[in-house]
Amino acid sequence: MSRTLRYALVGALGASGVLLYLLALASANTETFARYYTALLTANAVVAAAMFAVVVGLGVRLWTRYRSKAFGTGLTTRLTIMLALMAIVPGTLVYTVSVQFLSRSIESWFNVRVDTSLESGLTLARTTLDAMLQDVAGRTRLMAAESNGVPDAALGMLLTRMLDQTGLQEAAVFTVSGRLIAAAGAGSARLTPDLPDAAVLKRAAEGRGYAGVESAARPGERGALRMRVVAPLSIRALGVETRVLQVLQNVPEALTASAESVQTGYRDYQELSLSRRGLRNIYTITLTLTLLLALFGAIVAAFYFSNRLSAPLSLLAQGTEAVAQGDFTPRGEIAGRDELGVLTQSFSRMTRQLDEARASVLQREAQLEAAKAYLERILVNLSSAVMVFDADMRLISANQAAEAILGIDASASQGRLLAELAGLTEFAAEVGESFATSGERVWQRQVEFIRAADERGLTLLLRGSRLDVSGGEGHLLVCDDISELVSAQRSAAWGEVARRLAHEIKNPLTPIQLSAERLKMKLGDKLGGGDAELLQRSTDLIVGQVNALKHMVDDFKEYARTPPAALASLDLNQLVREVLGLYESSQVPIQADLGADVERVQGDASQLRQVIHNLLQNAQDAVAGRDAPAIIVATSAIAGGARLTVTDNGPGFTPKVIGRAFEPYVTTKARGTGLGLAIVKRIVEDHHGTIALANREQGGAEISLTLRAAA
Repeated sequence: MSRTLRYALVGALGASGVLLYLLALASANTETFARYYTALLTANAVVAAAMFAVVVGLGVRLWTRYRSKAFGTGLTTRLTIMLALMAIVPGTLVYTVSVQFLSRSIESWFNVRVDTSLESGLTLARTTLDAMLQDVAGRTRLMAAESNGVPDAALGMLLTRMLDQTGLQEAAVFTVSGRLIAAAGAGSARLTPDLPDAAVLKRAAEGRGYAGVESAARPGERGALRMRVVAPLSIRALGVETRVLQVLQNVPEALTASAESVQTGYRDYQELSLSRRGLRNIYTITLTLTLLLALFGAIVAAFYFSNRLSAPLSLLAQGTEAVAQGDFTPRGEIAGRDELGVLTQSFSRMTRQLDEARASVLQREAQLEAAKAYLERILVNLSSAVMVFDADMRLISANQAAEAILGIDASASQGRLLAELAGLTEFAAEVGESFATSGERVWQRQVEFIRAADERGLTLLLRGSRLDVSGGEGHLLVCDDISELVSAQRSAAWGEVARRLAHEIKNPLTPIQLSAERLKMKLGDKLGGGDAELLQRSTDLIVGQVNALKHMVDDFKEYARTPPAALASLDLNQLVREVLGLYESSQVPIQADLGADVERVQGDASQLRQVIHNLLQNAQDAVAGRDAPAIIVATSAIAGGARLTVTDNGPGFTPKVIGRAFEPYVTTKARGTGLGLAIVKRIVEDHHGTIALANREQGGAEISLTLRAAA
């Protein structure tokens, strides 16, 4: 519940209390009720409706949270229902008893005894006033009889004397037209006589008298009663206007007050009796509004206090669940000195300490992970294969270089014996033998290994040592692929051999050839028949073999003494077109697929022309005898240079040759020296490029080389 809504509800409760008090006062005061009861009733109804709307809104919000299974809603709901029932049940009981008591009390006010008593009192007052009026009327008639025939001048003294005798207060004689003749008593000093109304004067003119009780009209006597008696006087002369005697006598104040009190009480009683149902409804409505305001206030208070009580418990429950799930983020605290506030503060401190402890642990773990990641990066970037085994030679871990060199899947091979991995049975035997014979020493060994993935032969340098692992003693194996190094060593060795062979073989070849030709020339004419033919055949064979040896020596010389490349900017596509122009009449069609976006490259045109000739010659030899031979020469642009690719649909490279194709004297041709690809590789390396060969999936071989772009 927000602070604004809480203040608004407190203000509404205060206003409802004031309005209820004013409504109770208006219900007890008839005049106030008549003026303000409706307005007060409306104001209370508006406040009750507003509080009802608030209760409905709070209930809907609580139900929505309950339906959505928000945490802590069940506890809030139970507390709200309990607190609301604690207010509703007693309030309803008090309301029921109050309404019944009020109904019975109102009915008891209007019983027969009260009605009879009020009527008897009113009758008694009327009888007393009638008796006093008859007494005054009798005395007035006696005074009228004595005043007949008395001259006008003597009437004043007569009236004064008769007033003293009768004890009356005021008497006056006047004509029916209102002319005062004589007056005596308390009102004789007035200039204007207190005449009766016209109806009374008319009765007097007709010879009839008048007697009645009326309200005093003199200032200071408002509310007092007085008796007025009018009696006609006898007429003894013709033409004389009729005269009347009027006597005014005040009713005693005590009797007047008593009569008015009885009359007022009787009138109020009759009014209440007539509005008995309305009075019951008024008090019932007042009590109902009071009950509703009290109940709505109690329900709102129940919502408020249930939230106050359930909020700390909800925080604790949420915090407990979060801690159980590993979330140690500090929760909110309830400000207060009570037990719940202290409990939430303690729980918050505990979670904060747990969070700090976890942060410290995570920091240490992060440091360990960073160190581990650093080592893993080092191992990943190593070109050497690094593998760790347990005591039984089961693979624990391996880096990417091990996967590339040995052709294994490190993640899928963990926990398996090295001998069980595909293609590593002989390799595992050699490694196991090396570990067994080395003891605790670090050992090193060079082995020939054929990779099962592509059946490529590799030369591996193995180094092993003992290693302590988590399960006890283990083994560490480091494997380096030295195939390129061995190939370079072989190339260097072949270069030295080529130089020596070229030097040692070339010198005797010319004398041998000359001697054979001289024998043929000197003895050809002297021999006859079969001997001459034998001589011809032998000398031709000697000269042919000498020429073959000369060609082989020239190849060795070319391999051993390749001149350095004179690099310059050239158009690779134009160079390929020039070379392919020489093969237009070739029996094997050569297809060109030259990229349009190929940039100029750095190269030696003569050496690159030799490379292309060599590759095309090898491709033609490979597709010889095929039904549909095909050779494709393609160029394409790459980042920082260009790629030249030569493909054919021949038999491709055998697994044993593909790993050593660039080594001297490695060939599949019957008469080949195996120096062609070795020379190509040396030229490409002099151009700071790369060369690679592979077998195509659809059959045939593919050789691709890359060259740098021109500056």
